[in-house]
Amino acid sequence: MNELSRRGLLAGAGAVAVSATVGGVADAELHEPGAVTVRPGDSRYDGLVRANNFRFVGKPDEVRLTGSTGQVVRAVSDAVRSGRRIAVRSGGHCFENLTADPAARTLIDLSRMDAVGYDSARRAFFVEPGATLGQVYRTLGRGWGVTIPAGGCPEVGAGGHIAGGGYGPLSRRYGAVVDHLEAVEVVVADQPGVRAVVASRDQNHDLWWAHTGGGGGNFGVVTRYWLRSPGATGTDPSRLLPPQPREMLTCLAVWNWDDQAFTEIVGNFGAWMERNSAPGSPSTGLYPILHLKHRDTGTLELTVQADADLPGVDRLVTGLVTALGVEPAYTYRYKAPWSHATTWPGLGQPGDVATRRYKIKAAYLRRSFTPAQLATIHRHLSEATTVRGGIQVIGYGGQVAAVAPEATAIAQRGAIMKAVYSSLWLEPSDDAANLSWVRELYRDVYSATGGVPVDDGSYINYPDVDLADPAWNTSGVPWSTLYYQGNYPRLRRVKARWDPRNVFTHALGIELLSGT
Repeated sequence: MNELSRRGLLAGAGAVAVSATVGGVADAELHEPGAVTVRPGDSRYDGLVRANNFRFVGKPDEVRLTGSTGQVVRAVSDAVRSGRRIAVRSGGHCFENLTADPAARTLIDLSRMDAVGYDSARRAFFVEPGATLGQVYRTLGRGWGVTIPAGGCPEVGAGGHIAGGGYGPLSRRYGAVVDHLEAVEVVVADQPGVRAVVASRDQNHDLWWAHTGGGGGNFGVVTRYWLRSPGATGTDPSRLLPPQPREMLTCLAVWNWDDQAFTEIVGNFGAWMERNSAPGSPSTGLYPILHLKHRDTGTLELTVQADADLPGVDRLVTGLVTALGVEPAYTYRYKAPWSHATTWPGLGQPGDVATRRYKIKAAYLRRSFTPAQLATIHRHLSEATTVRGGIQVIGYGGQVAAVAPEATAIAQRGAIMKAVYSSLWLEPSDDAANLSWVRELYRDVYSATGGVPVDDGSYINYPDVDLADPAWNTSGVPWSTLYYQGNYPRLRRVKARWDPRNVFTHALGIELLSGT
């Protein structure tokens, strides 16, 4: 990986300066009181350097809790001048140690920058990076009756979620979140200096494009997104983003764990997804997730979410459950208001402490699992183990596929499913067993292609440093191709322009061009 050395930072520091006015940041903002700074020994420190995954604990010299774009500019400039490596965090739900890297000396925490509202000058809704998805849904819904097709975890921060592409229960119907990205404000450290820049489809297009799936922490610090659906016209805010559903229908189907049922259900689910994932298909209004748990749990589960007012929704859901070929032992359907369904009441913030250590691996799928892959999954989920792990097969495709792979940084527009392989545990003493279990499962599923999903790739918002480790990736295909496919060379060119000193980097960071 290309890491920014202290020497390299200091050598470039002379070229980095904060202007009196920075890319639209007012002079008054630049001279406001600085960000809250927390250092070791402060009672707040331990809680700030440990994020959602307790496997990783950062050791920064300082945590800068910024409250404005001007404060971010100053925090970045100070870190660059002093040669401190930067990590940036909005919600803290990164699966790997990209924001809790012990090598990072300054952690910029954006959680205080959580405003959501409407910008009449841009005819677009603005979202600051520290806003959680739950906040975004509540504010957009209560204020204007609109929403975005983002994820189902309400405590995830918008900052990283949107930069990596963003998807959720409405994406098969309305596309990825970045398909609605009108503009982005980014604090960069390019040749002119540390400054805030606004990028859109028309202005600084390459930087805008890099934030449509290029992943967070690569080009600068996002301080604001503006969202408006493509083709939306007029000045009525209620018509500029997808309408918020009145209610969401959720269906739960449960089967007894049985060898024949397992194979039939998983195979038929993939076949249904192949038939029902073209843009405009009536069933793209359904968001199905197949939960493949270990045999010891005794059950297999399917959840389906949909707008309760979708035409023929009950018939469509019944058709999906029936298509799996095995009569469920139990089914249950219920409806809940959108605002309730997207905030998961009772889960708490930021989640269950009993599952705070975890390892997640993922892959896109353009078609069903092969028979060999299905047999491998069955074997791993049948063998005796104390590990609490499994696989989620998540519906994708639909309107996502209506956008060309090169139009945004999301290259895998032809995928119809995402497979998420996970292991969750509590005690550090169980790290080795759990990591081995999920790593070996993933390696064996993709054994025909060097232990990684060469054909379909993976999703950068589900980062997995194993893809950059030759011990687990023997395919000869670099991690960057798995995540970005043919878009990676362009992302490197954007990196060279906007972050030529590699100020913003991490274990899966976009690499500078050779000679830059």
